Amino acid sequence: MTTIEFFEKPGCSTNTKQVASLRAAGCEVAPRSLLAHPWTADSLLAFLAPHPSPAWFNRAAPRVKSGEIDPEALSRDEALAVLLAEPLLIRRPLIRIGDTHLLGFEPAAIAASLGRPSEGFLATPPGEGCSHKPDTPPCGSGGPG
Repeated sequence: MTTIEFFEKPGCSTNTKQVASLRAAGCEVAPRSLLAHPWTADSLLAFLAPHPSPAWFNRAAPRVKSGEIDPEALSRDEALAVLLAEPLLIRRPLIRIGDTHLLGFEPAAIAASLGRPSEGFLATPPGEGCSHKPDTPPCGSGGPG
């Protein structure tokens, strides 16, 4: 069975739901910390390069939500430098299946990478975005999320 390397923010409730949905579909998942991984420009670009640089950013990250960082205003090189310096800003999850690198949680792309039909692959795909409860600290504040 092919293992899905799943780069997540530890403690993120959305990432936890995504991993659970993949396991429920019979997938072998190896969670990895997106924040602790020793990223290089090349290793991160393997996931990011096929996409426009504004799509590389986690839109729920506090510095992006507040407007402090405007992904549309950054060049590709500037965006990469910002993400390498602060991995919390990377859109997640990053998924590696063999030689395939995926940005974000897209069930059809995951199914295709596994050689499985996308129809019915995940019973209830959890999607992306922050799903922490309103009474918990937001992402980036040190709490879960």
